[in-house]
Amino acid sequence: MISRAAIQRQAQRALRQSWQPSTRGYASPASGSLAYQQGDANGIKYASRDYAGPVTTLALVSKAGTRHQILPGVAEGLERYAFRSTERRSTLRIQRESELLGSELLRYHTRENLVVGAKFLRDDLPYFVELLAEVASQTKYQQHIVNEEIIPLMELNAKLRLANTLAIAQESVHSLAFHRGLGAPLHPTSTNLYKNYVTADALAEYAGGAYAKPNFAIVANGVDHGELSKWVGEFFTDVPAQSAIDIKSEQSKYYGGEERIAHASGNSLVIAFPGSSSPTGSFYKPEVAVLAALLGGETSIKWASGFSLLSKAAEQTPLLQVSTKSNIYTDAGLLVTSLNGTASDIRATAPKVVETLKAVAQNISEEEFNKAKALAKFKELEFASGTQAAIEYTGAGLTRDGKPYQINEVASSIDGVTADKVKQVAKEALENKASVSAVGDLFALPYAEEIGLKV
Repeated sequence: MISRAAIQRQAQRALRQSWQPSTRGYASPASGSLAYQQGDANGIKYASRDYAGPVTTLALVSKAGTRHQILPGVAEGLERYAFRSTERRSTLRIQRESELLGSELLRYHTRENLVVGAKFLRDDLPYFVELLAEVASQTKYQQHIVNEEIIPLMELNAKLRLANTLAIAQESVHSLAFHRGLGAPLHPTSTNLYKNYVTADALAEYAGGAYAKPNFAIVANGVDHGELSKWVGEFFTDVPAQSAIDIKSEQSKYYGGEERIAHASGNSLVIAFPGSSSPTGSFYKPEVAVLAALLGGETSIKWASGFSLLSKAAEQTPLLQVSTKSNIYTDAGLLVTSLNGTASDIRATAPKVVETLKAVAQNISEEEFNKAKALAKFKELEFASGTQAAIEYTGAGLTRDGKPYQINEVASSIDGVTADKVKQVAKEALENKASVSAVGDLFALPYAEEIGLKV
């Protein structure tokens, strides 16, 4: 383990040299490519891409999101327990050392993944690889920490989300579409779930699967591939070779349906159809991303409603927030249109969403198609150039499918999309059962059948 004295010396050296022009992290040339290199060190999968810059982002991406959790709330509990006391360092020491090195610790979970990592200056890679190894293999799970620090934070977060009608509708739509697995809520809303299931023993058991070699990958941006390989091989020696529990990865199945939830704080309507998996999955359909850009609802330019079809459809309700997104997962996806505003605005606009989709299934003008295709490609490239999304999808791809998220392949796939493929996706969406969730004033909000959808 890197000693405290060494860290202090490094921090003092940084302070002494702070007046000089910095050249830190530029010692070796970087390719600047968005493509990831992958490798294996003692059974641990890792990937990296290098570019010129002084900052590195490093993360452990585990197949431990809410889809895979063994008990309700343990995915969020394990996320919130990251960077707390290990066998070698106290929580306070981890915090102080990270501050001395000038860094940012990261932790979050999604429906499929738990991401634990850090952003830091490039030369500090060894320290943070070692720290992630300790988080994975030496964290001390203690019940008093769970009771006094973890559960109160989870309860506050649940109360915050209960006031957000759009978040409730999004959770509801996923539950309707997938039932269990991807349909499990990102954040439990019942206090009883925390008290009954989130315990130190449950977190330790789940960590035994989440931090086992087959279930996670190490991903880094802004780092030399050889350096990452060296330090991963040196520090990740104590992680278990086999999972202590069965992390289920059953193929997702789409169901569909309708749910209506009364709420006094606002009004939201979310409509979802079967979509595309992530690019590393076997059900990837780039035409879904183009259809999402074509439907849209939000503008990418100022002072104009934009070219998207739903922005035009909602011109009479300017205060209504409308958006369409392609939510991608490793083996499934959802094409989701969200409406958030007053109940009367939603009731007036919701039928137009279905009418617009029917029109797309029949015909798309060449100009609208070209704009949507260009926007979809731009969004994918922007998405991949950001560190957070690229790291998560690369880690998930390595863990489940054995290959990283490569943006050049995604861009080529979008280039190959035709108008006929987009029309076919729209047609299939209308033929399938939709997933529809209405949250708010149920007297005014429309039913799915009233706007022309099958449920």
